[in-house]
Amino acid sequence: MRSVTYSMGTSLDGYIVGPDGDFGWTAPDPEVFRFWIDQIRQVDVHLLGRRLYETMLYWETADQESALDEAELEWTALWNPLPKVVFSTTLSEVRGQARLASGGLAEEIERLRAEPGEGEIAIGGATLAAEASALGLIDEYRVMVHPVLVGGGIPFFPRHERRVDLDLVETRTFPSNVVYLRYRLATDRSSTAVGEDR
Repeated sequence: MRSVTYSMGTSLDGYIVGPDGDFGWTAPDPEVFRFWIDQIRQVDVHLLGRRLYETMLYWETADQESALDEAELEWTALWNPLPKVVFSTTLSEVRGQARLASGGLAEEIERLRAEPGEGEIAIGGATLAAEASALGLIDEYRVMVHPVLVGGGIPFFPRHERRVDLDLVETRTFPSNVVYLRYRLATDRSSTAVGEDR
């Protein structure tokens, strides 16, 4: 069955966007960007909230509007044809290989998991990931930790009264002091509500 993964860059204090809305500190150096390119090759479909969808629209026309380097061209060639499902209550249409979600998040993921294929179902955006996490739908959390403290903003991890036990399955440290951590749901422990007897 296809895995559901949640992967984004975060500050050391756990935010994907700072209190002022800035996330420029997540801009990848060439080695980190190469890592993201390799990661996107494993994805069959990407689920996005409105804000991330609108941010990523840049890549739809980037090759027409500016001179891209080899890595950026490679990313564009992978990202643009990738099927995307956008969850939004305000958008009436989307562009490129995207479609608006026709059902709730759990319904969409159940349908996608039932489709043939072995690639991942990737979730982008903290709000959407928080909903998926609360429903117990995320199989892996992939955190790219940047060496910065931003003091607040939008958290990578959802804030809800639910314990989730994880196993660390991969780490990598980049020359830029960015650290990648990959966690999978623990197989020998169950997730429980905070304060619940185990």
